[in-house]
Amino acid sequence: MGHSPATLRAAAVVQAAEAALVLAATVLAGVDAAAGRSYQTGSGIALTVIGAASVAALAAVAAGLARARRWSRTPALLTQLFVGIVGIYLLQANRLDWGVLSVVLAVAGFAALLAPPSLRALAGKEQTRPEPGQPEQPAQAKQPKPPARSKQTGQAKQTGQARSNRRRSAR
Repeated sequence: MGHSPATLRAAAVVQAAEAALVLAATVLAGVDAAAGRSYQTGSGIALTVIGAASVAALAAVAAGLARARRWSRTPALLTQLFVGIVGIYLLQANRLDWGVLSVVLAVAGFAALLAPPSLRALAGKEQTRPEPGQPEQPAQAKQPKPPARSKQTGQAKQTGQARSNRRRSAR
């Protein structure tokens, strides 16, 4: 689809914002690992590498949403679920700065992804209602399918049934 609905573009912006948050956390983890403030240097480096890979994946999903690619729906929904869970965890740990932002982004992402125009665009279905300011297109009526014909006619079926009845009675 060349033109994605506004709700889907909003979901892409939310996804990109979440990628930016993960990037910020990754940079902080990398700085701490380089300064020797990690619990272990190896785990700090691993956390930084995993964070960088996550940022790349989140950015790819955001680009997929912006282009209304069907494959981007599930990773985007799972991202919102994960960000919401992490946000609640951060709120419980009294990290209101990151927690509130995470929960707000997750709720906004879910709302944008589950809005009917986004669902239609990501399901690959044509729009049933035109965008504001665009003329309506007439719906095409579907032609009913003719009933399928069987290979045998009624008389041939009866003849086949009569033969099997004769075979049974001869036994």
